[in-house]
Amino acid sequence: MKKLTSFAAAAVMAITAGAASAEGLSTPNLSYRTGPFAATGIPLMNGQRDYMLMLNARDGGIGGVPVDFSECETGYSTEKGVECYEATKGDAIVTQPWSTGITLQVLPKTNVDEIPILAPGYGFSPMADGSVFNWAFNMPGSYWDAASMILNEISGNDLSTLSGQKIAFLHLDHPFGKEPLPFLENMAEEHGFELLPIPVGLKEMQNQSAQWLQIRRERPDYVVMWGWGAMNAGALTEAVKTRYPMDQFLGVWWSGHDGDMEALGEAGTGYRSISYSAPQPDAQVMADIREYVFDKGDSLATESELDWVFYQRGLVISAMLAEGIKTAQDHFGEGEITASQLRWGLENINLTDERLAEMGMTGMVAPFSTSCSNHTGHAGGWMLQWNGSEWEVASDHLMPDSEAIRPLEVAAAAEYAEANAPWPIADCE
Repeated sequence: MKKLTSFAAAAVMAITAGAASAEGLSTPNLSYRTGPFAATGIPLMNGQRDYMLMLNARDGGIGGVPVDFSECETGYSTEKGVECYEATKGDAIVTQPWSTGITLQVLPKTNVDEIPILAPGYGFSPMADGSVFNWAFNMPGSYWDAASMILNEISGNDLSTLSGQKIAFLHLDHPFGKEPLPFLENMAEEHGFELLPIPVGLKEMQNQSAQWLQIRRERPDYVVMWGWGAMNAGALTEAVKTRYPMDQFLGVWWSGHDGDMEALGEAGTGYRSISYSAPQPDAQVMADIREYVFDKGDSLATESELDWVFYQRGLVISAMLAEGIKTAQDHFGEGEITASQLRWGLENINLTDERLAEMGMTGMVAPFSTSCSNHTGHAGGWMLQWNGSEWEVASDHLMPDSEAIRPLEVAAAAEYAEANAPWPIADCE
């Protein structure tokens, strides 16, 4: 373990030092390759990094301008994350916090620093309201989107069928884990099901016997997990021990890690995870990653990792950022864009089927677009299901219930702005 930790730390230092001397578009990533969430952070960061390396090697960067993709290690610590933000914001055109806790701390700062936050599929769900959160983006879907799609899946798209049922919400006792509670509580009250929140403390992630004793006692119809890192492995192991039906156990898109499921093997069969991305091993972008990065020995990923959901999601995340940069370059006619210009680019993304095909990413993320008022895109996603040896796409394309989510977004955004007054509001008409 000491050797592994030392290797990970050295790798992070090498990545950061190597990128620090680069020139071009500064897109720092507040990564976590160490700590209790490293197992899930590493493949995501590897995918993000490899996509930018591929663009640099294949295209000379974006619009001919190299991408400086440096990493600042946070260990998923909010305090370290804020330090990393301050240390990297100087010439950055974007910040990527990689934690809901860090995102919430950095959010007010970005209005002053005028640097866009890119928090794909995480952060504060009301950031979808771009008129209030001018500098924050959580495309292609928010946590409320994820919760909505999970409820739609288990109810057959009719939430009234959940009336009288009990849903346990097993979640990390952290801003990330608490984020979907307002939406879930609202839906429980409206549709008559019982929501049973079961928090898991950071020190309990690997020993959840008390939580699963409660689940055995309560006998919920479904367990919905908002887990991350070591919590996921702990919960899945306990579910197997207690013989909880795996087809009644579902997780958010950060609770669908290949490494965790491979350790369970056949015992995990039936477990589902909502996902805004879908692995496509035969996609053209994967061939390009191999040719320009992996086969040259420039990747930190292993061979088996290339097919993992999280690695390929990392590619999708960097591709969305690259598309925002390209959109801004095309609009402003400049290669070396500013953070303010990138903000415009991120809120004018239009990822159509045709554009995804051009990028070699067909099927890896659903088409979506953003706007001044919509910083999330609400692309929807798919339910992935573990078949005992790998993930399978087990649903048609799913969409969140925007009619239920939008009023909550607007109300929560307005409440946030009032609590943090004076807060700038954009005119998105």
